[in-house]
Amino acid sequence: MLNLTRREFSQAAVAFGAMARGLRGATSIDDTLRLGIERRKIPAAVAMVSTGGKSTYQGAFGTRDAASGVKVTQDSIFAIASMTKAITSAAALQLVDQGKLKLDEPLSNHIPEFAKLQVLDGYESSGKPILRPVRTPVTLKHLLTHTSGLCYDTWSEDMMKYEKATGTSVSLGAVAPLIPLMFEPGTRWQYGYSADWTGRLVEIVSGLTLERFFQRNILEPLGMKDTSFLVPAANFDRLVTRYERQPDGTLKQQPREPPKPPAAFNGGGGLYSTAGDYVKFMQMILRRGRGNGSTQILQPKTVDLMTSNQIGALGAGKLKTQRPAVSSDVDVHPGAIDKWGLGFLINTVPYEGGRSAGSLAWAGVANTFYWIDPKRQICAALMMQFLPFVDKEAVAMLSEFEKTVYAAS
Repeated sequence: MLNLTRREFSQAAVAFGAMARGLRGATSIDDTLRLGIERRKIPAAVAMVSTGGKSTYQGAFGTRDAASGVKVTQDSIFAIASMTKAITSAAALQLVDQGKLKLDEPLSNHIPEFAKLQVLDGYESSGKPILRPVRTPVTLKHLLTHTSGLCYDTWSEDMMKYEKATGTSVSLGAVAPLIPLMFEPGTRWQYGYSADWTGRLVEIVSGLTLERFFQRNILEPLGMKDTSFLVPAANFDRLVTRYERQPDGTLKQQPREPPKPPAAFNGGGGLYSTAGDYVKFMQMILRRGRGNGSTQILQPKTVDLMTSNQIGALGAGKLKTQRPAVSSDVDVHPGAIDKWGLGFLINTVPYEGGRSAGSLAWAGVANTFYWIDPKRQICAALMMQFLPFVDKEAVAMLSEFEKTVYAAS
């Protein structure tokens, strides 16, 4: 029989209790995801939770595609779309750290076309748009905070109306500097092409393609070996197929074929990644810019800027869809006024049963989600692969996952 002192017995009990809670937590998160995709008819979900130093949960449920029935795994690859934006923001801020860029200098110092930008100022009675020269030069800070006036038509009624009035169309991923701004820079928050142009700025200033800059300065140093704008043929079997919600409510699988190399690398979207890889990026943010070992990806003061409100009294994160097949209305934090840092959405009040106030988040259009909770030192990714963005089933899945994560921690 073991002879334990009272102190040793107490310590053993605490350790056993922590282990038991961890085991119950893992089982509970497994159940939430497994039962969630079954009940909500979501084809696949891969999730990971971590502290700044180690993974605390990994799970993969569902299949890569309906035809093969191949199960997804922790290293399954997803198109992460706008989750690219945070990495693009970090790349630009590395150049700020190096003194090669300034947050508040006119973008036209590096991209001359921006000196010619115009702002939409209403419409004539005939329906012709009225344009005027921009008064406030667009800066990198405007781009990183989505206050530039560059808007996606998917969530901007103004941009959609302008395109219809002029017969133009700017697709997601395009960069078109001569398309007018929808408002004077710095006066509103509106999601759009800002990160696309941030990526182009990184290429111009660094002299590297965005793919090479990312690999050399962020992805390789962090060990993000499966993150790229390109999917090698050897990795195609790990790529999760996308689905799209149909009018009758069912999800239809899109053709499964190797993605073609992009004509240009786009800072607003286009990366492929895994849950595990993206967690490595988030861990770097939790460690205030420190990567693996002593590698410093970003300066601590720069991460502080990324993770604090940079839009003043403006609100962020709420979007009215103009393309319901692509996105539902976006309001991931009903009743709250959220803010934006230099690359992240920031919630000002805690989520019920979930992340703390001051947490960081964003997502990809095919319902890939992440959040970083500096107060609790937790980060998490939940990756699915279907449209529309913030589909009610995807949002419900995210909410259940998040609450289970915090209940287990």
